[in-house]
Amino acid sequence: MKLHPSVAAVRVAVRRDLGDLSPGDTVVVACSGGPDSLALLAATVHEARAGGWRVVGATVDHGLQEGSAEHAERVVAQMGALGADETLTARVQVGADAGIGPEAAARRARYAVLEQVADHVGAAAVLLGHTRDDQAETVLLGLARGSGGRSLAGMRRRFDRYRRPLLDVSRDDTVTACQVEGIETWDDPHNLDPGFARVRVRRTVLPVLEEQLGPGIAATLARTADQLRADSDLLDDLAEATYADLVTADGALPVEALEGVPDAMRRRVLRLAALAAGAPAAELFHEHVLALDSLVTAWRGQKWIDLPGHLRGTRRDGVLRVESSR
Repeated sequence: MKLHPSVAAVRVAVRRDLGDLSPGDTVVVACSGGPDSLALLAATVHEARAGGWRVVGATVDHGLQEGSAEHAERVVAQMGALGADETLTARVQVGADAGIGPEAAARRARYAVLEQVADHVGAAAVLLGHTRDDQAETVLLGLARGSGGRSLAGMRRRFDRYRRPLLDVSRDDTVTACQVEGIETWDDPHNLDPGFARVRVRRTVLPVLEEQLGPGIAATLARTADQLRADSDLLDDLAEATYADLVTADGALPVEALEGVPDAMRRRVLRLAALAAGAPAAELFHEHVLALDSLVTAWRGQKWIDLPGHLRGTRRDGVLRVESSR
């Protein structure tokens, strides 16, 4: 019997992404019960037979919806039925963290749990079920927010132990793969709530772009993200090396040396200085970096620049510092 193309697409993506693992390695698959993560888990279990990996399915109950505990139990049962060697679930409290919304707070809590799970089972990789469509949505949201090249580069394929094998696979393929394999999936009600910007992009913006500009927009945006990510990674690496060369033992940066650094590099260096001083990454915006840069490029004797995290950027005696304002 010929393998359905959608099932094949998901399995091939997993096989390619996990080809560097060794027999006996443990792989954690984060599973919400939606078609993307269930298709990912099913494909990983299938590929693990040849790869010799141990597959652990993990689901996180954020407690944000009525019946979430019962849903988590169903997902655990599904993961076991699909052949996961071990299944784990955890419930987290998602509070109103300062400066971030409920989505970001839930994501932060989820990653904290996945880190604990990965440490507990000694995972070589933690797999996330984001698809090509998710990547396209991320690029559009970054463009709308004016978040710069790093945000337009979209989601990384890999970071730390985390991997996103399905970034070249469409959401339609994950849905179809589950249907073909008889896997019952869950539709998150939040994915229908237009109060979330990502939902508006998914249900309104991308369909309009497809209608007006032709099919394949999601694939084009995802491909653009790959190209931008390569450029951003190179600039980030160069900026880190430049920062390491320029920063003094007490965290200062010589202004004269900064003046000779190209704009794109210098601003990255200044952002690194702010982060090193304790500025929260989620609250450090491009406007803050530009204001800090003005201490180098538009010096008029300013006293200081206020930065998030109760910090100040100052220029005195030819050096720039980012220090506590308390």
